[in-house]
Amino acid sequence: MRKRLTKDEVSPRSVFLDVPNMPWETTKFAGIKCKTLYSDGSGMATLLMELEPGAEVPLHEHTAIEQTYVLAGHFVDEEGECLPGQFVWRPEGNTHVAWAGKEGATILGIFLKPNIFADGRPFFTQDKG
Repeated sequence: MRKRLTKDEVSPRSVFLDVPNMPWETTKFAGIKCKTLYSDGSGMATLLMELEPGAEVPLHEHTAIEQTYVLAGHFVDEEGECLPGQFVWRPEGNTHVAWAGKEGATILGIFLKPNIFADGRPFFTQDKG
């Protein structure tokens, strides 16, 4: 076992995920499913999301920076659009609606805190019940 450089203890092990074989999770947003790749319980999360054609992430505000990388399809909001291989980040306080284009979208989203939705729905990683 390798030791840490900054403390006299064993280095924590990496966590490897077999993402293609992970099941898709349903969300409270019609036409959107996700795979939670990382979540720390406080709202920090990395999600692989699949949006059906025209699926919408309703009006919400980012409570911290959000980063999104588009893997497939077309991901759009009022300020612009992203195609495969493109990236967008949104600062804390950014308020918008986002949706998938006619071909849908597969995106990788990195969140530091849960978003706040205008209609009160919980963020993807909160209250999955």
